Amino acid sequence: MKILVQKFGGTSVDRPEHRTLAARKVIQARDAGFSPVVVVSAIGRAGAPYATDTLIKFLKDVDPQTPPSERELDMMMACGEIISTAVFAQTLTAKGCKAIALSGGQAGIITDPKFGDARISEIRPQYILRLLEQGYIPVVCGFQGITEPSGDYEHGAITTLGRGGSDTTAAALGVALHADAVEIFTDVDGIKTADPDLVPRALTLDSCSYEEVAEIAHQGAKVVHPRAAELAMDHNIPLWVKSTFSDAPGTCIAMRDHTSPARLTGITHTGRAVFIRLEIGETVHKQQIEREVYRMMARAGVSIYFVTFSSRTLSFVVDRKVYPIARDLLDGMVVPIPHEPVEADGKVGTFYIFKYSEGEDLAYSVQRPLLEPMERSITVRDVPATAVENCTVVSVIASGHRAKSGVMARIFECLTSAGVPIYQTADTEMSISFLISETDVDRSVTLLHGLLFED
Repeated sequence: MKILVQKFGGTSVDRPEHRTLAARKVIQARDAGFSPVVVVSAIGRAGAPYATDTLIKFLKDVDPQTPPSERELDMMMACGEIISTAVFAQTLTAKGCKAIALSGGQAGIITDPKFGDARISEIRPQYILRLLEQGYIPVVCGFQGITEPSGDYEHGAITTLGRGGSDTTAAALGVALHADAVEIFTDVDGIKTADPDLVPRALTLDSCSYEEVAEIAHQGAKVVHPRAAELAMDHNIPLWVKSTFSDAPGTCIAMRDHTSPARLTGITHTGRAVFIRLEIGETVHKQQIEREVYRMMARAGVSIYFVTFSSRTLSFVVDRKVYPIARDLLDGMVVPIPHEPVEADGKVGTFYIFKYSEGEDLAYSVQRPLLEPMERSITVRDVPATAVENCTVVSVIASGHRAKSGVMARIFECLTSAGVPIYQTADTEMSISFLISETDVDRSVTLLHGLLFED
């Protein structure tokens, strides 16, 4: 039996005419000798009646002062895929197919109990395989599973896999069913060299490696969820990205040829970020101060990245949504360093107190005067903290770029000659990233695409 897993996103199933086009892809696969297994996302995007965001808002609006539990939130979010699955199975039935709708639990998808971001622990494919042998086309809810029965959840509890989880469902089913391939259908012809909304001339890649597509996804392009790419890579299952709305061949994602030369794959951009700079100054205590900053952020659950050191400063980036937490942590934060032995002037230690930007230093302005009576026996030093808000990250996906000289120079010159300030840079084996202002994103992506893919 040749099994093909086909996943259709929200825009592929949001209207009757779109569902007809999607059903045609399934029927074409069946006619080509495959046994299709279909995975669907919720119908439409935010604002649509059955979209996930709409369902979340509906539940939260019951009482804005009483947040729903994570368990109930997952149950509500799972409804979007259940509706979509039943409707698409009926669409196939109306076209003469023998189709059956399955929830994640009915499809044998078992997860851990981390509501909202569950991980698939096991797939029990026996039921789906029996349905395929009986000539059915199973239509499975993406984005969801069920926990094992336990003392807390006697009959199991519905879980969701986090945003982009339908891709993960498709890849995991492909692995469990030993599928010949997994096809991800969306509203673009394949993986593009840039966001086509910003760069209409963006090219469609014929092929891409699992590592490249995972990097593209991690760096912000919403094409394939990185978990799906990693699952397919671990089991060497070909992954395709195709369009529901055209007959274009799409992009094939497969193993990377590590003997091939360095190559450019695309330009991505992601997220709203804040660049924080701490002026610690030249002091023997700098590493101890930095360590306390890391510990404080970790305790508060704030992830930091783009970390840069110098002899006087510590700089890093946080996501915009957690910036208020980071700002409140730093404002007035005190790091006491004892002097061992006591210094000749009788000072027993140095207190470093963080002073945030003017107008945002409420805690500092309250705590600093409280330290003044202690200055006979301690030294108090301010650590100014400044922030650049409304930043974002633009990345050039370039596998093996470290083996080829001049890549960074070309990119840097392209942006700086256009007057784009670069606050920070970082790179991996697969990409080069730049932290810039949000207002410069569109221009930067267009310029880099012109330099690297059009010239």
